[in-house]
Amino acid sequence: MPLLEMRDASFTRDGTTIVHPLSLHLERSERLALPFSSTREAATVALLAAGIVKATHGRVFISEFDPRIQPVQAKRLVGYVPYDAVAHEFATFEDYVTYRSALWAMDSGSAVDLARALLARLDGVHEAFARPLIGALVGHPALLVLDRPLALYAPQVARVTSGLAIFSTHASGEQARAFEDAYARAATPA
Repeated sequence: MPLLEMRDASFTRDGTTIVHPLSLHLERSERLALPFSSTREAATVALLAAGIVKATHGRVFISEFDPRIQPVQAKRLVGYVPYDAVAHEFATFEDYVTYRSALWAMDSGSAVDLARALLARLDGVHEAFARPLIGALVGHPALLVLDRPLALYAPQVARVTSGLAIFSTHASGEQARAFEDAYARAATPA
C-alpha cells in the first residue's frame, strides 16, 4: 500500500480550479519532487498531500487513511513544511518545539532533545526553514511533505530524513530537478 496516493485529486475554490486532476503514488522511503505551473498550485498540492485541505474531487490517501474521513490518523503520519512558515512567531526555539510536541502528543522534554540534535545536523540552514523542518520531524512522521523547498537546503534535509518518504512540490521543473539532484547527491554514500 502506498504511503501517499492521489486518485484524480483536484481542488477548486470559488469556481476556480487550482489543482487539476492529479494521480500519483509514493511508497515508503521513496522521494518525489513534482513541478507545477504556479506557486499557488504547488502550495495547494502540498496541502492536499499533508491532509490539511481536502480534495474537491477525487481522493487522497495517506497510507490507508482518507483525510476527509480519518483526518487525525492521516495527519499523524505526515510532517509538513510550508513555504511561509510561522515558526518565527514563537519567542524561543524551545517554545516552538514544545508547541509542536503538543500537536504530536509527545513529551516536550524528549521532543526538545530531539530538536536540538536535529538543529545541530542542520548547520547552515536558515532558521526560517530549520524550525519548521524540525517541527515536522519531531513527531517521527513516515511522510515528509515540503512546499517549494530550496535546493540550497537539500543536502541538509537529506542528513535528517534518511528512510522517510519525501514529497516536495515546486513552481518549475528546473526547481524540482535541482532539489532532487542535490538531495540525491547528498543521500548517496561516498
